[in-house]
Amino acid sequence: MKPIRLITGFLTVGGWTLASRVLGFVRDIIFAAYLGAGPAAEAFVVAFSLPNMFRRFFAEGAFNMAFIPIFAKKLEAGEDPKRFAEEAMSLLATVLIVLTVLATIFMPLLVLAMASGFVGDERFDLAVDYGRIAFPYIFFISLAALLSGVLNATGRFAAAAAAPVLLNVILTGAMILGARYEVNIGRALVWGVPLAGIAQVALIWVAAARAGFALRPRLPRLTPEMRRLAIIAAPAALAGGVVQVNLLVGRQVASFFDGAIQYLNLADRLYQLPLGVVAIAIGVVLLPDLSRRLRAEDESGSRHAFNRATEFALFLTLPCAVALVVIPEPMISTLFQRGRFTPEDAQATALAVAVYGLGLPAFVMQKVLQPLFYAREDTRSPFRYALVAMVVNAGLAVGLAPVIGYIAAAAATSAAGWIMVVLLWRGSRKMGIATAVDDRLRRRIGRIALACVGLGITLWLGEIALRPMFAVSRPAALALLILSATLVYFILSHVMNAFRLSELRRAAGRG
Repeated sequence: MKPIRLITGFLTVGGWTLASRVLGFVRDIIFAAYLGAGPAAEAFVVAFSLPNMFRRFFAEGAFNMAFIPIFAKKLEAGEDPKRFAEEAMSLLATVLIVLTVLATIFMPLLVLAMASGFVGDERFDLAVDYGRIAFPYIFFISLAALLSGVLNATGRFAAAAAAPVLLNVILTGAMILGARYEVNIGRALVWGVPLAGIAQVALIWVAAARAGFALRPRLPRLTPEMRRLAIIAAPAALAGGVVQVNLLVGRQVASFFDGAIQYLNLADRLYQLPLGVVAIAIGVVLLPDLSRRLRAEDESGSRHAFNRATEFALFLTLPCAVALVVIPEPMISTLFQRGRFTPEDAQATALAVAVYGLGLPAFVMQKVLQPLFYAREDTRSPFRYALVAMVVNAGLAVGLAPVIGYIAAAAATSAAGWIMVVLLWRGSRKMGIATAVDDRLRRRIGRIALACVGLGITLWLGEIALRPMFAVSRPAALALLILSATLVYFILSHVMNAFRLSELRRAAGRG
């Protein structure tokens, strides 16, 4: 077996994801400045979330979690993986076409399910209109997700990881051009969504063709292999449905509080930066690597991959979580407080950021633990765990809303994330030596935690000391604060031998 270069893959996916998320912040800064937290902004957030919700449900969630392990094993064994991928693509495309037509017809019901608090004001009609324009994005981005799975299984990560950059570039350009030529900015923005989907699938298809997988459409057939794929995907689809129910509950709660959907959206964007850079990179790389190692019966290699992925995740995620909890308001005010986005909006968003920050380590560890199940084609266990997390999420979001308002949605999400991690961890202990924690990881978890304490103290004291500078130049003060705290964290980590950059370079070289 030619192994996937694990750390190199993490860095490739993480680097491109970081570029995409930075551009995403640029997009959101312009979005907040032009549309604030008003009706058009909230309508777009709901409309854009619809194709993304179904994308996670069908493509990146259920379908790819079933498709990638089977494809990776066929690739390892030389069992005509291209034909399997073409049959899977044709089946997926057929389902997506039917779904898009139905969603266009029943868009008012989908918006009602997402944000019933919109009923009776202009946000509802705007969301229905925007939703019908944006929904075809699911067709293109889901096919792009399948092609990405093909590339990832072959150890090629760059093109798939770079594709989201196109989305942010196109949406940002749409808003700027709309403002320049006095076109309705909300409408210009939403028309950019399907255009971005076309650009993304084109980029990844070309990359897959160069890798020897120029997939062609076939007539969809429910062959025995496709039936097996569907059987494996079904529990993952149900688990994905549970996750989307959690999102629906959160948005329903937020829709009854003016501006809350935008507050949670921007807070989500901030904690999604480390989640995307670290967790998505690990999930994308770890699943095909584990699948191929299991096919080769390489238990020691599987254990090493799992432990190093956990170490890598904690080293990069825990300090981000500390920063989100300790200094959320300076970050939000610096990024978004301008134009129609007021100081009161910034404070409300900062509170959501801090609550999401408490759940960030859990969200990342889910991405480390879930591939342990999916690589073994076990999609039922994560589904059962997701059901428990759904009940916790719904109960807290609805129960706490009368007491703490819109922030109940964020608190419920974080609590459910930790419940899911506990259940995944307990379930993974039955998998034997391949999931055992090694001595190196045990030593370094404590050292990383101590370094994070130093980081948090530096951020807290630094924010107090730099308040006069924040009054003069928020960007400069925030940059100085984060740079100082990051330096402290790396020095403490290095001194305590929690994580050495030289080891990271050697691991990247070994793959």
